[in-house]
Parts: sequence; C-alpha cells; structure tokens
Amino acid sequence: MAGYGLFVSAPQTIGAAEIKYKRGGAKASKAAGGSYEEDPLMDKTELECDLFICGGGLAGVCAAIAAARGGAKVVLMQDRSRLGGNASSEIKMHPLGVNSKAVGWREGGILEELEIENALRNPTFSWEIWDLLLYDKCICQPNIRLFLDTDVYKAEVKDGNITCAWARSDSTRNVYKVKAKIYADCSGDSRMGLSAGANYFSGREGSKLYGESLADFDPIGTRQGSSLMFTSKMCDFPVPFKAPSWAKKITPEMLKYRRVGDIFYGMWWIELGGVYDAIKDNEQLRFELLSIALGVWDHVKNSGQYKGVENVALDTIGMLPGRRETYRLEGNYVLKQQDIEGLWRRFPDAVSVGGWTMDDHPAEGFYAFDRKPCRQAKIPGPYNIPYRCICSKNIGNLMMAGRNISCSHVAFTSTRVMGTCASLGQALGTAAAICLSAGVSPKQLGENQKLVNRLQQNLLRDGLAILNVKNNDENDVARFAEITASESIGGSAAENVVSGVVLDKPGENKNRWVASAANKPYLNFEFKQPQRIKNIHVVFDAGCYVLTQTGQRNLLRNIPRGRQPDIVKSFNATAELADGSKKTLVRETDNAAKIVDYKIPGDLYKSIRFDFLQTNGSESVIVKEIRLEIA
Repeated sequence: MAGYGLFVSAPQTIGAAEIKYKRGGAKASKAAGGSYEEDPLMDKTELECDLFICGGGLAGVCAAIAAARGGAKVVLMQDRSRLGGNASSEIKMHPLGVNSKAVGWREGGILEELEIENALRNPTFSWEIWDLLLYDKCICQPNIRLFLDTDVYKAEVKDGNITCAWARSDSTRNVYKVKAKIYADCSGDSRMGLSAGANYFSGREGSKLYGESLADFDPIGTRQGSSLMFTSKMCDFPVPFKAPSWAKKITPEMLKYRRVGDIFYGMWWIELGGVYDAIKDNEQLRFELLSIALGVWDHVKNSGQYKGVENVALDTIGMLPGRRETYRLEGNYVLKQQDIEGLWRRFPDAVSVGGWTMDDHPAEGFYAFDRKPCRQAKIPGPYNIPYRCICSKNIGNLMMAGRNISCSHVAFTSTRVMGTCASLGQALGTAAAICLSAGVSPKQLGENQKLVNRLQQNLLRDGLAILNVKNNDENDVARFAEITASESIGGSAAENVVSGVVLDKPGENKNRWVASAANKPYLNFEFKQPQRIKNIHVVFDAGCYVLTQTGQRNLLRNIPRGRQPDIVKSFNATAELADGSKKTLVRETDNAAKIVDYKIPGDLYKSIRFDFLQTNGSESVIVKEIRLEIA
C-alpha cells in the first residue's frame, strides 16, 4: 500500500493495516463484573416491546414506522442525537437507489412518502429540517418509543435466540435492558448481531468463493472506505481561506482521476479506511479525512486553477465519517452478482428492489491516485432482493436491514445505497408485524409461502416496489368491477387502475390511467352485485425525477419544491347504494400525498364514481391504482 507513505506527520496517524477475510460466528457477550449495567452512576430501566430496532438510519426508521403501522410495539434506539444515519445532517449523503429517471419509478413506500413530505415541508432542503422530519415521523407514531444518544452494546442469547439486549445512554445516565420478541440490527455495523453471535462476513471474498467475475477488484478482506462530505456557499464578498498546518497539500497528480465538480456539495471520493478498521480506527480516519478535505478546499480556493471561487466560503464540513462497509450478517440466502445480473427472477420471496450499479471503490480510497475513485459496473436493470437476506441464519429472532444484509461484497456494492436500505427496512418492519400477528418466527415466515405472499401483498399495498408481483388481494373488489372513464389519453385505459401493477417505464401508460385535468375527468366502478366496501385506497403519480434530500445543485434544480405537481389535489367519490340512493363518500380538497386511504361506511354499494377536479400543477390527471376494499 505504497500510497500511504504520503501521510503527513501529524498528532494522529494511521498505523499499519492487518487485512484478514473473516467469515463465521462471533462469540456472544457474557455479563461480567464492572459491566455497564453495574455502574452505580447509571439508572437501570427495563423495557419490553414486540420489536427492538438497533440503529436509526433510514433502514431503521422505515422498519420502525412499518412495524408500528402494522400494530407492533417498537423500541428504536439510535446512537446519535439525530436520525438518518448517513443521510443525516451530520454526514449529508443523499439517499439514492433505483435510477428513477431511467426506469420511470422509485422504490416507493415509506421512503418516497418521506421524500414527498420533505419537498413540501422543507422546500429549502435544509439538512437539519430533514433531521427534524424523520424525528417527527417517529415520535408522532404512538407505537414507537424512540431513544436517541443510546448505544446498544450487548445481546444475550439462549437456545439460538436473543433473550435481551443492553444499551447505554451516558447523556441520560441510563442503562436499558430491552426484552423483545424480535430483534432487528439496522446499525449498519452489525453491532447487535455480532454481540449475539450471528454469523457474519467482512470485506471482499475474492472470485473463488462465489464465482463472481467482479470479485477480484482488490485484495481479499479489504473493504470500501468512509467518506467526509463538505458544503460551501456563495457570499456577496470575497472570502479568503487559509488551511491549517496539518491540512494535506493537494497536487494535480493526486486529482488525476478525481474531478472537482460541484464544490457546493462534495466530495464523496474523499474516502479512506478500506484497509483499516472503519470502527476502531475511526478517530485516526476522521483526522486524515479532515486533512484531505481541507487540503482539497485549499486547492480549490488558492491554486488558481478554479474560476469564480473568490466569494465562495466553506459552510459545513463533516466531523463524522460516513461509513460504507464494515460487517454484514449471514442470512438464509447470500445475494450475489449473478442474482443482480438476472437470477433474481427465481426468488419466490422477493420483498424489495435494488437498482444501483455494482459500485466498488478502491480499498486505498483517496490515496489510490493511479486509479479511478470507483468502478461502476452496469446492471441489466432493477432487481429483487429476497426475504431470506434479511433474516439471520443462526439467530432465530434476529433480522437485519440496511448495508449489513446477507450478500457478497460484490452484491453489497449495489445494495449498500440508502434507497435500497430504506426499502429493506420497510420490508423488515412489515414482516415483523406479520410474524407477531401470526405467532411465527422470522425464519418460519420465510418457510411459509402463504405468509410470504401476505407479506408481499402488504408491501405492494403500502407502495413498495417489487418486480413481477401483482396485487391479488381478495378484499379488493375493484378488480372485479366494470370500469369506465370519461376519457383516456396517452394510450392509457380505465381498467389500468386495477392491473395490479403500478410500475411503468418512461412514456408508457400500461399500468395507469391518464386524462386531461382541464376536462375534470371521472372514473366509475360498477358491480354486478352490490358490495359492502369499507375502505377506498388510491395511488396517484408523484413523478419520476430524482426526489431526495440533497445538497447537489444539479439534482435540486430538477426537484419540484413544495407540492408534487403530478399528484391530484382535489377529487370527490360518490356512491350509488343498493337502494338506489346517492351518497358522497369522499370530498378531498387539499391532497399532497401519493397514497391516500379513506374509511367509509360499510354499506352495500352498486357503484362508486371518482371525479377528479384539480391537480397540484400538472395538466394531466394520473391515477396508478384504485382499490375498493371490503375488509
């Protein structure tokens, strides 16, 4: 690793790396004298819940919300003062995943709900307000108990199941003993899973293990590194910059393969740690990353190579490295390169989609001057991820979601991005709620195809994208109605709203109904026999541009601030009852959500008509799905 000879002489330096490929089970922790729970300064609190989630990144947040909405009592613990993980204001990495602009749809579900609400409530895309939105979503859910600044440090196991987990909050001087029926490790670093003795992977495996053609990118055991982001802003006056003495001196040779692009939001390639322990060496990595970031900024401001930077000031710089890779937990299936490239179609237990390239980074990170900062191997298209990847192989009541799911390193280079992590979190939370209601373990759910089907149907109804799985909910009688429309344009048809699929490619209208908003169009559902309908479920279109919390200017330019224009703002639903009388069931005047539900009186209805009166700006009314549910 010759590149590391360029480290500056400074108060903190990184020592020699010991590279090992690890696979196997860690030993479970045992209580010992002097342990945290025996600290006389700490109060001890016992908590009981249905689902305990370690980690409040997007995977943990979406898992908690999904499980809570499914009726589970959830305890969510996060070791930082804010939620979001790598997507929080502390790190400022924008959540990405499926290339929505190319495929025509997003991962959907809770993440898309959060992103739509963020554009509405946080039109300046402030990172701190994004933090607040995530906090608000969790504390307003009555089934979630949220604990911030709380570290999970131990799990106790008996007969292959976790019996309790221990956590510590020095800010409140409290030690928590948490007993749950199901435990979820959404920590990214597999903190709880490793303590429980779960089988795990770490780093690159090499091509011999799984026969992956992309696996020999770097030595076995090395990993992707951690990055430090910074932001800047334009001022009305010149802002000089003097770098500290310990900042790295950046030369053009160092940036041969690294482009200084958007200086207002950068730079993900300020990355280190792939040949070190990103957890235990975090302090040294923080220092070195800061020295590089400040050196890069000094280069931008003072090298004379960049025009128009005189009035640009450094605004924020990360103090918490954003980790890409540490430990992954082994599940009942290991996702591999071959699956991403096409074998995913064989998964009967698909619960989420991925869509990022297989994006590997040199283990030496920034110091791999003679290499590009990443290799983005294209994939044929979005793919499904099976439920078996989010259940521990050897710990019966442990699940995982986020960048620590069961996959090879090559597959990880695609699944690690936060759009995918959030979707897997929603799948985990929904599955946990079903396990609890059905009285089965996570592994037993995966072995019961009827319960897997139920899980898939719940996820589809909640807006999560799964490829090649259709709505076949027996409670949805809209599928059996005669559907007519005042008009259909763009090659669409009225019956598309019950196709069972809500995913269309750009320019296609195979699975949605489109009409001119100016004509105030309608859809009418008529039944051969009156139906006792109790709920109306409507899915609108929210566009397919990249909608994410970000600081990247080219993305921000294309995100509609405030309401998403394609969503229908006002509409009425009017019914004809079995006795021939008419009743207004819904009178919506101010909708900004993609998915809406309305409980209605459980009368017998001969027909229900939807009149669409106004969008949030679009010239077209677009409806992806309507469900009329009898239970």
